[in-house]
Amino acid sequence: MESNEERFILSLDNARKALRTTDHLVYVTFPLLKEQRLLLKSLEELQDAILNTVNAILQYEAYNKKVSISTDSKENFNTFRRIAQSYNINFIQIDKITEILRIAEQHRKSPFEFVKNDKIIIMGDGFKTEILSIDKMKSYIIEVKDLLRKATIKLNK
Repeated sequence: MESNEERFILSLDNARKALRTTDHLVYVTFPLLKEQRLLLKSLEELQDAILNTVNAILQYEAYNKKVSISTDSKENFNTFRRIAQSYNINFIQIDKITEILRIAEQHRKSPFEFVKNDKIIIMGDGFKTEILSIDKMKSYIIEVKDLLRKATIKLNK
């Protein structure tokens, strides 16, 4: 059985692995293969990196008895929002993280996705679409790297 301290370290390691995978897919594999669907796999890995980073932060805070972790993921994300400023995570970054998670969820639920003009079009409910491009993925990677960096700084103290 792993201790609470080992759990948040493991979550942080999982976030690093997912981010490395995303980085490799976007900056190495994608330019070689030019396969747009790699963006979808990158999005899934990025979502995994975010969720593991947020999870590590919440586990660390719970370990230090500053918050309690709920079984409801929405409640946990709201807890993360409340404590994010103590990690120097601003509202703009939280909005960007929320956007990434929303698009990843829309991809997961999407009945239809297609490639058009080097972009992935994700169809959602009511024909609402999300457009995923290589440039958008690169900007998302930068945001998630910064989130992970900020979490790592605080959790390693």
